[in-house]
Amino acid sequence: MPRFMDYHDDLQLPPEAIEQIAQGARDGATDEFGVRQVELFHNSDGKVYCLLDGPDEEAIRRHHAALNVGCGDVHQVAGLF
Repeated sequence: MPRFMDYHDDLQLPPEAIEQIAQGARDGATDEFGVRQVELFHNSDGKVYCLLDGPDEEAIRRHHAALNVGCGDVHQVAGLF
């Protein structure tokens, strides 16, 4: 499955949302678009990077739209492992 990373410049996530996302990642949950959250990197300034597995960029964008979260640049990425 292809892996993608996207960036959100000003996305203030409450602790409850972070925990919900983390639980879904631990569970390996996949949404109706075939997208699975792998990791989420964030800081208190609202800078958020999402690492997601999904079939294609359009699925990643649909995933975010369903959450009412704007999605800027989406990049397909590869890791070391």
